[in-house]
Amino acid sequence: MKLTLDGDWCATVTDEPLHITPRLTGTSVRVAQYADVVERERFLADTFGSQDWLWDAPDVLRFDRAGRQLVGAEFRMPEAVASAEDSARLPLRPAVRPGGLRADQVRDFRHEMCTVLCRAPGDTVLTCLRDLDVLDEPLEARIGIAQDVALIVQHGAVIGWSLTDPARYLTSSFAMPDPDAPSDATRRLFTECLDLVTEPVIYDVEDEDPAALARLRAADEALRAQREDRRRADALLSLIGTLVEDYGNR
Repeated sequence: MKLTLDGDWCATVTDEPLHITPRLTGTSVRVAQYADVVERERFLADTFGSQDWLWDAPDVLRFDRAGRQLVGAEFRMPEAVASAEDSARLPLRPAVRPGGLRADQVRDFRHEMCTVLCRAPGDTVLTCLRDLDVLDEPLEARIGIAQDVALIVQHGAVIGWSLTDPARYLTSSFAMPDPDAPSDATRRLFTECLDLVTEPVIYDVEDEDPAALARLRAADEALRAQREDRRRADALLSLIGTLVEDYGNR
């Protein structure tokens, strides 16, 4: 299968997905092996593809210069959330097919980040799409480029991505996720924190709505008091940290 990104940039699907555990840090998903900022800068210098720049933050897909194979990716979740009705329109098929990508040529491109987030019940799957118009037609493929991370394809173009069981991959900064399954409390608080940092609740927080501020303070207190699954709890504290700092005492 041939895929297009950025309109005219092409890659071919291979049978070699990345054997890298994804990391959900804040509202970004990283599929890469670098362990700090210095290693990330070296990784970007040694590869080609789409990357972020000052004042510009597209999704990142990086390829090895010698073999042109996909070697890493970073995706950002948008603040805009689809309604429950629109999210329910997201088809379950086609099923995910594991695979990697090989660039047709060594050339940089720009892959625009998605604009809308579709949340499955209980946030068991997060799906980010180019726009809701893509739900008017069938999807062509889901390419599983790494464990629980898939690119979504329609008419030969990559129009989104998904992360299955996102709570499992919560982590802070460049740390690897806890190998143990998340606790039930962590899963519930993940959904609550995701509510707080996305539309429409984030608007209520910024407007200092008393009910929204109470939810923010309650989530912060619950995460600080949680004794189990501390690494993921700390990751969620980082996710809502700026909101707590700006609005927690209002």
